[in-house]
Parts: sequence; C-alpha cells; structure tokens
Amino acid sequence: MLRGDKVGLRARHEDDIPVLRAELYDDVVNASRSESRPWRPISPGAKDPRLVVDHEEQGHVPFSVVELDGGTLVGTATLWGIDNHNRNAHIGLGLLPSCRGKGYGTDVVAVLCHYGFTVRGLHRLQIETLSDNAAMLRSAERNGFVREGVLRSSAWVMGGFLDEVLLGLLARDWQAGSAGR
Repeated sequence: MLRGDKVGLRARHEDDIPVLRAELYDDVVNASRSESRPWRPISPGAKDPRLVVDHEEQGHVPFSVVELDGGTLVGTATLWGIDNHNRNAHIGLGLLPSCRGKGYGTDVVAVLCHYGFTVRGLHRLQIETLSDNAAMLRSAERNGFVREGVLRSSAWVMGGFLDEVLLGLLARDWQAGSAGR
C-alpha cells in the first residue's frame, strides 16, 4: 500500500466494487461530472469497466483509497493515460460523498504524485477538472500543480457546456516543493 498522511492507496478489492458503484457511479450527476463519456446504467452483476481492474492494461493504474485510521474505503484514485515514452500521465480521483471536505483529496493527489514521480519515474503529471470543482483545484494547487490553461466549453455536463481547467506538475518542481512538506 502507498501511504499518505491520512489515506492509503491499495489494490482494488472485489468488495470495493459495489460500494464505489453505488456511491460514485450510480449517481448520475456525480458520474456525469467526473466522466468524459455520457452516463449509462450498468446492470447488477455486470463487470463495470470503470471499476474492474484489467491487469493487462499498462496505461491505467487504478487504486482504492482507504483511511489509514481504520482502513475504511473512501474512494478511488487513478493514474491514467500513462505514456512511458514521454514519461507523463494523468491523475484522477473520486471520493465518496460522506468523505469529502476532510482533506483526503489533497492527500490522494500527494500519494499519486509520489507514485508517478518516484515509483514510475515519470516527468510530468496532469489534471483536467471542471472549472467549478473548487475542491480538486485546491487539492492540485496545494500539491504544486500549476494552472496551464482553460479549455473553454469543453465538457458537456447535464445539459450544458462547462470549462475545464488544465493543471500540470513537473517532477523537478514536485521534488523541490516536497522538500518543504
């Protein structure tokens, strides 16, 4: 398990899937805000491609997020779009509604940075988030991510277009910033 101050990132367990599905992906509004594809229902018992781990897929590393204090499942975290040639990847996370606002997001981003830069040897990590996702923007910026641009009206969410903010962090900047943390 990878450990932060508050959370750990571990392999996905089979019993995580029903909780994550019910709390994150069966919620149409939440799923529509976090996915780049339109929401669609998944039949009970079907293998949900968003949650089932494909061990052959090298460009996508999913984690379950648990509290260090007690091991309670609090969400999901992903390093995705991993490009080993250019040594970059994207970060994604989703916290269960009852676990938001407790500082877990900032810790998850920190642990994903450690995994991406230290374990995987990547050069750059990137986050794309909706411009009104203040919690994700705060979590990213607290970990040294820099706003690099706005993708105007690029995300179709529940009947309207929203802007997305693009944030990036280089390994050298993370290393310099992590020395003071």
